[in-house]
Amino acid sequence: MAENFSKTDKLRLGLRFCRAPFQVLAYVLRGVVLASARQLPLRPYVLCAVAKALQDIFDAHDIQYLCPPSKQVYASWVQQKLARSKHSDATGRLSHDTEPLEDGRSSILWIGDRNRAKKVVLFFHGGGYTTPLLNEYMEWNWRANITAGIETETEVAVAILEYSLAPGARYPTQLCQAASALAHLLSSGFSPKNIILGGDSAGGNLVGQLLAHLIWPHPDAVRIKLTEPLAGVFLVSPWLAKSTNDRSFAENGAIDMLSASFVNLVSGEVLGTDTAQKTDDWSSYAFPLNMTRPWIDKLDTLTNKMYLSVGYHEVLRDQCIQFVEEVRRTNSGLELDFDLQEKMAHDFILLECEEKRNGECVEAMKSWVKTAITADL
Repeated sequence: MAENFSKTDKLRLGLRFCRAPFQVLAYVLRGVVLASARQLPLRPYVLCAVAKALQDIFDAHDIQYLCPPSKQVYASWVQQKLARSKHSDATGRLSHDTEPLEDGRSSILWIGDRNRAKKVVLFFHGGGYTTPLLNEYMEWNWRANITAGIETETEVAVAILEYSLAPGARYPTQLCQAASALAHLLSSGFSPKNIILGGDSAGGNLVGQLLAHLIWPHPDAVRIKLTEPLAGVFLVSPWLAKSTNDRSFAENGAIDMLSASFVNLVSGEVLGTDTAQKTDDWSSYAFPLNMTRPWIDKLDTLTNKMYLSVGYHEVLRDQCIQFVEEVRRTNSGLELDFDLQEKMAHDFILLECEEKRNGECVEAMKSWVKTAITADL
């Protein structure tokens, strides 16, 4: 993406940097006022306001020019983690381990020792399909997933999908890459009962797309037939519907890091004009709650355990509640742990990991992962 950044793009970016301090300050002040009025902790909502301002200032083209690519972020995090570690846990479980997938554009980035792993987490990161991998995602997977394995004496590895970013790669590219990643794990010898599938925000959207694909195969993605249910599925602040007129958008659009205008903008980047106007079955896969084919009622054939967390003060709250209600109503054989986090907004687990600490969100995630990896032991 960087090589396509013209002189005009750089000039426009410079002007955006000039206005950034003022917009960030305005968003932070608004965030402090709203958080105080709702009696919420100020620090995470200040960080939330900064993230919101940056999303509104810079577009996908800017972000992909300014941010290093996912593989570079991953390699740097592994190197720094090993350098800082004083224990053998990291040394024995971390190396620069990437596996290219068959499309030549996507890869699996490994955390943990895949050769010794008894359980594997296939993880899809968020960022509206436009933002590369962040350090916080590796920190999250280490603190919640790898540590859950260490504490239960079950070797766990995490397979992070490095998928192609929009608008350069539009739907259903990421679904095809996600299906390819799962097929690769299965062909590598991991049985479904030893695979946990999870993601956050847009990554949660991709989890939903892949689950729907397992039930109604998309013609562009590799067909997968599970021989048994997955060990578990987790979704953190998942983006499940295209609509932005839920009550939670109106209530939380000013305090959350996401807003209706931003979500609509990202939808356009991911779908493109042609796909966005289609109403056929295959284009509806982009949003799990909007699928024209029934699939949610078949989830208990894909997994027995699911975890979904969402912040009470985020815009995606209501669509997550709708999804949870539908899952519970139609899947008697599925154990769904719904964590409606009363003081949180969108994806606050990342804010905890940015601070390199185990807060409420990380601990809740780790507790659930422990139950998923020990269920059949």
